[in-house]
Amino acid sequence: MPSTAALLRSMPIWPLLATLAVQTLATMSLYSLPTLAPEVARDLHAQATLVGGFVALAYGTGILSALVSPGLVRRYGGVRATQVVLLAAAGMVALIGFGRSAAGMGLAAVVLGLGYGAAAPASTHLLVPQTPRPVFNLVMSVRQVGVPLGGVLAALILPPLALLIGWRGAILLELVPLLLLIGLMELPRRRWDHDREPQRRVLGRTLLQPFALLRDLRFRRLSIAAFIYSGLALCLVAFMTEQLTRIVGLDLVRAGQMLAAYQIAGSASRPVWGWIADRFLSPAQTLGVLGLGMAAAAGLTALYSPGWPSWGIFLNAILAGCTSGGYTGVAYAEYAELGGSRRTEATGLGTAIMFFGGMAVPPLFGASVAALGAYHESYLIGAVCALAAGGLLMLPGRR
Repeated sequence: MPSTAALLRSMPIWPLLATLAVQTLATMSLYSLPTLAPEVARDLHAQATLVGGFVALAYGTGILSALVSPGLVRRYGGVRATQVVLLAAAGMVALIGFGRSAAGMGLAAVVLGLGYGAAAPASTHLLVPQTPRPVFNLVMSVRQVGVPLGGVLAALILPPLALLIGWRGAILLELVPLLLLIGLMELPRRRWDHDREPQRRVLGRTLLQPFALLRDLRFRRLSIAAFIYSGLALCLVAFMTEQLTRIVGLDLVRAGQMLAAYQIAGSASRPVWGWIADRFLSPAQTLGVLGLGMAAAAGLTALYSPGWPSWGIFLNAILAGCTSGGYTGVAYAEYAELGGSRRTEATGLGTAIMFFGGMAVPPLFGASVAALGAYHESYLIGAVCALAAGGLLMLPGRR
């Protein structure tokens, strides 16, 4: 078996850096409005809570673009598709920066979503032919670091800029790296997009083609798990601060530190899980282990009560981050691997499933908490679902 150093040298550095940059800048754009929500809401005389609708609208539209993306990628090439992703992000940034109403923010979310769902399928289409099989899960997991990295960059860069030049100026400055990367992606386009199919249809019945993959039991199992994992991951993030301040009694700063620990653990663990899936376990087994870890984290979160020790919450935040925050790279790699020559359709399906889970599960979870008056039962239900999904992935696979 090749050494780890030899495998790392075989990684497709330039395609990986390019697709990582695309994912990072697109995600940073998505988090721009949530990061600056108080300033934007004050200026537009709107409710800051509308940011939740912005994110949901972007992900909802992203489901559509994820399903359209296979035809787009096949016809125009993976590089051109990533340029569309960046152009949509630039359009969103411009609409928010020059916008004067909450309705304009909604339009900006739709514009971003029209490109955002194509990011993973286009990147996968570019990376698969250039990635040696022994490092495939690792490469896909490194690319997925762009998601939390985009959120971190938005949180670190935009608020200080807003203090200096206003929130509009801070957001509009994002146009510079977005437009620059669009231009830079043109340089390798002829070489990386050599497999274009100019006669391929983008719309029409091709929109439903990814769902044909669900005839395969392995895809059904993976998609059930992806739906549950993505939904539970967003529940752990979205409700963490409120639960820790209202139920446990932590102050806002301390609760924010727990959330930061979750995010950092999720970012750092993604390449580790990819490496494990390449070297020690199969991707399905790795995702199964992650499901068991998510179940444990959700089960412990259900037990939070006044007086819970901070060190215990911190360790559980690390566990939750490493599992629910670290699975996506291996999941996309597994979709691509199962898809074979239809890898682009497979990752389009995976993106749509994950986006749908992120949209559907948190509102149901919130309604459950409101109806039951506590987090305990809701997180236990989430734990049982994650446990079942993890166990499902560990069953012997067949078509």
